[in-house]
Order: sequence, then structure tokens, then C-alpha cells
Amino acid sequence: MMNDPREPRQGAPQGLCSTCTHALVITSARGSRFTLCELSKTDPRFPRYPPLPVLACDGYRVKVG
Repeated sequence: MMNDPREPRQGAPQGLCSTCTHALVITSARGSRFTLCELSKTDPRFPRYPPLPVLACDGYRVKVG
């Protein structure tokens, strides 16, 4: 069964990233969405674009507000 192209596409489930203060959703010019881990800028243990869904992460901090 094909998806209806008029319906908005759902992104991959983000797991912990959806509520993490270090996650930033980047949208490309073509509409693709990527989750950037801002911890990757200062700590090489964290991948820039982690494979989703992230189920465990040492850097996870819940977003407030």
C-alpha cells in the first residue's frame, strides 16, 4: 500500500532525543529532517547525527519548558 503524498510525512521516532535539551532538529532545503546532537560539538563520544531512535544516552538531559 502506498502512502498518500498529500499527507505530511512522519519522521523517524527520536526516542530520548525528542525530549533532550542537547537535540536540535535540522530541516534541509528539500524537507528532510535530521536530529543534531549539540554535545557532538565539544565531546567526541557523541555522534553528530545519532541513529534514531536513541534509547540510552549518557548525555541525556530533559528539556525544561
